[in-house]
Amino acid sequence: MKIPTIKGIIDRRILINYQIDKEVLENYLPKPFKPKLVNGKGIAGICLIRLKEIRPKGFPSQLGISSENGAHRIAVEWYEKGKLKEGVYIPRRDTSSKLNALAGGRIFPGVHHLADFTVKESDGSYEVAFVSDDKTSLSIKAKETTQWNKESIFENLKSVSEFFEKSSVGFSPNKNNFDALELKTSSWKVSLLEVEKVESSFFEDRDIFPEGSVKFDNALLMKNIAHEWIGLEKIRGAY
Repeated sequence: MKIPTIKGIIDRRILINYQIDKEVLENYLPKPFKPKLVNGKGIAGICLIRLKEIRPKGFPSQLGISSENGAHRIAVEWYEKGKLKEGVYIPRRDTSSKLNALAGGRIFPGVHHLADFTVKESDGSYEVAFVSDDKTSLSIKAKETTQWNKESIFENLKSVSEFFEKSSVGFSPNKNNFDALELKTSSWKVSLLEVEKVESSFFEDRDIFPEGSVKFDNALLMKNIAHEWIGLEKIRGAY
């Protein structure tokens, strides 16, 4: 059964992106996925997204809910009916919403871990952190900027924007299948964040990501964008 179409507003979306050794991601990713590469490196990260007016399509916005959410993402490719596709694999999701946690894997894609979020935003500065029910944690302190990170493996803001715009389909593990969800936005506009500090218990787990295999690349910001999440057919995979 497809997940129903959900619509609402992306009030704020921060994309924290890392470059990761290809071999590490090849060992971590389940079939049929393989890492999508940029200059020989895999791309992974965390999406910190505040959603507003979230409700099934056709319902009035007054019935929508708001929540803070985190999604760990890996850019991937896979073959489907002989054609090469691209999107993101999402090994875990975290949310401030008890409803999202309860509905995860049923109405919403994938298991959602209930987490405590702390958010401070003012004058173009952002401090976002969460600690989940299984002690997974993340924190970032950043501010808006126009300066490109010259150590990035992407050429510029345009190239990284196009990379993620094309990766609009996400897959979340759910039993023996992968729930599939496509993000459609009314517009696509990203800007840069200068990161002062970022910590991630997931990407700092040396059992998954050995020392030296992960490097911070860039952080992006999106604000106030109408969107829809469209459920697609599940695909089978191997864990």
